[in-house]
Amino acid sequence: MLRMIKKLAILFLTIGILFFILFYVIKVQDIILKKIYPLQYSEYVEKYAKENELDPLLVYAIIKAESNFEKNVVSSSNAIGLMQLLPDTAEEIAEQEGYDYIAKESLYNPEINIQTGTKYFANLLKTYDNCIPIALAAYNAGMGNVEKWIESGIIKKDGSDIENIPFKETNHYVRKILRDYQIYQDLYRKGENT
Repeated sequence: MLRMIKKLAILFLTIGILFFILFYVIKVQDIILKKIYPLQYSEYVEKYAKENELDPLLVYAIIKAESNFEKNVVSSSNAIGLMQLLPDTAEEIAEQEGYDYIAKESLYNPEINIQTGTKYFANLLKTYDNCIPIALAAYNAGMGNVEKWIESGIIKKDGSDIENIPFKETNHYVRKILRDYQIYQDLYRKGENT
């Protein structure tokens, strides 16, 4: 009988240790993932996402893909800042929205960049019937290319066949942001009914 009690005690202790290790691994994984998928510039992301009726977690996923939260980054095509805006695009948005002129240098300012980038993305979403994959494709490759792909039947306007996006970079870009958006939702909306 004593032998059986010892075996049960060892079994329960082993199970307890395994649960502790599992809990610790999950917690550490969560901490590491939150470092990889941060909520930087939250004061601006939250403000302008709300203003433009966007999910802030989608905006974070776009910023992560575009600049990895580096505010001073410039692409080879001269796109600037967190949301990688071309100066011409920023000027066009400023003109449409009645903002003050947006100088190229001001696109390094996180607030101006996020304000302008979220407005631009919101406009793309409206143009493409709130289809996130198609709006992302237009954000990366331009509306002209997306319109051409839709008109020629390469992709559908509902985004159900994004694997057919012909530009390899844009195809990868859309998939990456959709994946990162899902990761952001999994990390930051745990337990919510969304």
